[in-house]
Amino acid sequence: MFAGVDIGGTTTQVVLCSAELTVLDGVEVPTPAAEGGAAMVRTALDALGLLVARSPTRPHAVGVGAAGLVDARAGRVLVASDSFRSWAGFEVTATMEAALGVPVFLDNDVNAFLLGEAATGAVAGEPHVLGMTLGTGVGGALWLDGALYEGPHGAAGETGHIPGFGDLPCTCGGRGHLETLASGRSIGARYRERTGLDRTAHAVAEAAGRGDPDALAVYGAAGTAVARAILITAGLLDVTTFVIGGGVSRAWALLEPPILAALAAEPPVSGHPLRVVPSRLGGAAVAIGAASRARTESRPAPAPRTPRASPTS
Repeated sequence: MFAGVDIGGTTTQVVLCSAELTVLDGVEVPTPAAEGGAAMVRTALDALGLLVARSPTRPHAVGVGAAGLVDARAGRVLVASDSFRSWAGFEVTATMEAALGVPVFLDNDVNAFLLGEAATGAVAGEPHVLGMTLGTGVGGALWLDGALYEGPHGAAGETGHIPGFGDLPCTCGGRGHLETLASGRSIGARYRERTGLDRTAHAVAEAAGRGDPDALAVYGAAGTAVARAILITAGLLDVTTFVIGGGVSRAWALLEPPILAALAAEPPVSGHPLRVVPSRLGGAAVAIGAASRARTESRPAPAPRTPRASPTS
């Protein structure tokens, strides 16, 4: 059995999975992001303890998908948004291993999302995929030749901070990034600019469902921008499969039409059709992907082969 933990800015989700990554049990609790890294990890450990207490066996290893830029090898968070206090620099794996006595493996939450979808979700069996999450921010990750490709600096696939999407200021300090149009926070901001009303992305989606032209325009711009990021990826890497997750993707009925319209208007130079699908695992994708990472990383290395003696003449 393997455990997967998704430490997000709003909630923390913990699942117990079988060796085949079937979810056996799970729980979701609020993330105490304002209380610091120690409180956040303690909350995750308490949630995991609740699941273990009602399970017949203990997890063999634990995977953690964490918001922010992480050093997976060192097991700590490198950079986090201002939504978190004392999260950057926090030693996640060392703290959790000391408490649990089993191996713990850390990953960026978007990498974990793609691992989950590639293992048992919408793109299972696909060799080349870009995963994109539209949440509070916009994240991306790459799956190439059947494995996660992180790049030499751990930032491969980060479509959310590609410039060329206008000139609006981004939360990262840059301007004109995809995140300024397609994140949940930005959808609320763009609607406020048009109407003067403060609404969450979910509320904007509800207004669009009622035919609100400003809400429809905001989601149309978000979908068109996502399609442009898809076309950039297809042109650079010849990737033709894309999976979209995160809270904003729950309004798939609003996002899909402008995405497909933009892709039809400007198809990739390869001429191969692009497949864009929503997450199949939904809110559990990151936690399941983290459990998948734990399963892979905790496998024993194969024993070296002993050369067979050559027959003597």
